[in-house]
Amino acid sequence: MQAPLIALFNHKGGVSKTTTTFNLGWALADQGKKVLIVDGDPQCNLTGTVLGFEGIDDFSHFYTSRPRSNISACLEAVFRGTGTPLDPAHPVETSHPNLFLLAGNIDLAANETQLAVSLTTSTAIPALANMPGSICELLRITARSHEIDVVLIDMSPSVGALNECFLMGSDYFIVPTSPDYYCKQAITSLARVVPNWDVDVSKFRAEILRYKFPKKPPKFCGIISQRYRPRLGGPAKSFQKWIDVVKQTVNEELIPTLRKSDMCVTEAEFLAAHPQDTPYNLANIADFNSLIAQSQRHNKPVFALSDAEIDQAGMILETMKKSRDTFRETFEGLARSVTILTHL
Repeated sequence: MQAPLIALFNHKGGVSKTTTTFNLGWALADQGKKVLIVDGDPQCNLTGTVLGFEGIDDFSHFYTSRPRSNISACLEAVFRGTGTPLDPAHPVETSHPNLFLLAGNIDLAANETQLAVSLTTSTAIPALANMPGSICELLRITARSHEIDVVLIDMSPSVGALNECFLMGSDYFIVPTSPDYYCKQAITSLARVVPNWDVDVSKFRAEILRYKFPKKPPKFCGIISQRYRPRLGGPAKSFQKWIDVVKQTVNEELIPTLRKSDMCVTEAEFLAAHPQDTPYNLANIADFNSLIAQSQRHNKPVFALSDAEIDQAGMILETMKKSRDTFRETFEGLARSVTILTHL
């Protein structure tokens, strides 16, 4: 079975897309899935987080020693128009035996202009017509080559051509959110942008193309409500207000437009996978607070930290252990829901 491609996308920044990609990938790996996480953001935050890079020298050494382990290098022949077929990438190992990374590269941003031109050009010019679909085709052939079960794509906060190709080349997408006015506005914007992208890429689904988009557009699985301060086991009142506003905007503005394009799972499908919440809220994830520092130090999710790695004592340790275990339950539940929704 072909590994599904799941994009994590919101063109508002600061909604924890990168952290969620890493944590969800790890949780799926814990449940026995062989997972590939892809750094589709030219800022390369996922790569730095997973591999513990601290500066440009770390990245430079990595690109030199592992030339087929970053997405930009693997797409170079297509964007140069050489006609050379795509070859699978060589994902890099992480500290979890079931979790692999296809690294990002700032050079990927240089392809944005070419992609934008190709998306508005006739498919009669093969060198341009094959560019948009090549990005996710690389991920699919890499997944097949390495027997990957699921691919998660961390995307940048933009609505440019690169993200259009990542999203429309995927099978499913999840929208991480934060409880604020700007995220509400971003959801309203997505309700216009995503269906338009579906129309844009329709001609790039043609069988004649070497690298084409899937025949069907990706399906929206839900949102992840996060970046809030907890109080008494749930979000503090001021945060709950905006969580509710964002959820309402999803249900009243985003879902109706996506349904017209057959771009979201049904309410019945959502509830079968995640009966403990209303559609389309997949999870509530509070701020990681002081646990995030240890997570970054050890290059693993907060819920995977050992007691020793938390590096505290007494009541502080007990409080942080309780928080860690709560995050573990949350991400285990999210991973189970995603598994059902995407038919893993």
